[in-house]
Amino acid sequence: METTGAVEQQPEYDRFKELKAFEESKAGVKGLVDAGIVKIPRMFIRPLDELTEELDHTKHENSNFEIPLIDIKSVDLNDHLRHKEVIDEVRRASETCGFFRLVNHGIPLSVMNEIIKGVKRFHEQDTEIKKQLFSNDLKKGCMFHTNFDLYVSKYANWRDSLRCNLLSPDPLNPQELPDTSRDIIVEYWKHITKLADTIAGLLSEALGLKQDHLKRMYLDCLVLSGHYYPACPEPELTLGTSKHSDPSFFTILLQDHIGGLQFLHQNQWVTVKPISGDLIVNIGDLLQLISNDKFKGAEHRVLANRDGPRISVACFLNAKFSNTKIYGPIKEILTEESPPIYKSITMKEYAENFFRKKRDGVSTLNYFKLSGN
Repeated sequence: METTGAVEQQPEYDRFKELKAFEESKAGVKGLVDAGIVKIPRMFIRPLDELTEELDHTKHENSNFEIPLIDIKSVDLNDHLRHKEVIDEVRRASETCGFFRLVNHGIPLSVMNEIIKGVKRFHEQDTEIKKQLFSNDLKKGCMFHTNFDLYVSKYANWRDSLRCNLLSPDPLNPQELPDTSRDIIVEYWKHITKLADTIAGLLSEALGLKQDHLKRMYLDCLVLSGHYYPACPEPELTLGTSKHSDPSFFTILLQDHIGGLQFLHQNQWVTVKPISGDLIVNIGDLLQLISNDKFKGAEHRVLANRDGPRISVACFLNAKFSNTKIYGPIKEILTEESPPIYKSITMKEYAENFFRKKRDGVSTLNYFKLSGN
């Protein structure tokens, strides 16, 4: 005799199978959107414990806090008073929130607009052409990927990326760049290199060091990531990029008009509003380590959105990840009152910890703290 009203048994969820099918499609998140999905796959849904934790950060949302704005128009001129003012502004921003907004930075608005269009062109070209660059090998000169931590993260992020190792430390051959974006990436590369030198000099002086200290000792690699966040049918269930701190000395970010970037300040999420012509700079883990926590990075994330696509271009200033050179708190800024907080490490040690851990908002730096800190 049949039982009426029986609950239909749901098939067991095979997460690995879903992840593998997604990766093997090589079409990324945009491929799902192009297929017309109206609900996001389970692999993208944030776990309940994270959504519960979210309540602590949004209970008193820090909507009144304004990211520090720094005008560097006259910083390279012989205006010593203004130069000192800018250094003080960089120091305060780096010590207090780890993010600041740059204006009058020297990169033409036309170049900024075109690099956004170039990244968009790459991601919206024929999928079969884009697949030719698909890889999870972060050592490749240029690659298309989505979720480098796909198999270790709690959930997948709603984002695809074009990653270019422009300096590693040898310059990338421009012929390795995609046809859709090659010319503008090369142009933006020239401008961002000059700006990065200026920022590195300001950060060095803000730490009380010689202007060329950071560039000379640490910064020999530059990675450009062109991120593409498709419109999401259920943005409340996932994130474009989950909470993390950057594996860099510092990062220079260009975002389009859609927005979604937030950073954690005093345990509350602060939205970084997109303003045409501005660039965002944030302190990375490695600068926090060598500055012995004098400069602190901030955890940040990108919200998913029903509008889209959202485009951003992040440039990471770094040392080579396979480098066996020893990096630790800078001796010149250590005192008896401020002894080392972190042990000395190699970039290889840092990278191995960063890329194998879950992107769960827990800083990689915690692994390198000396006992008692």
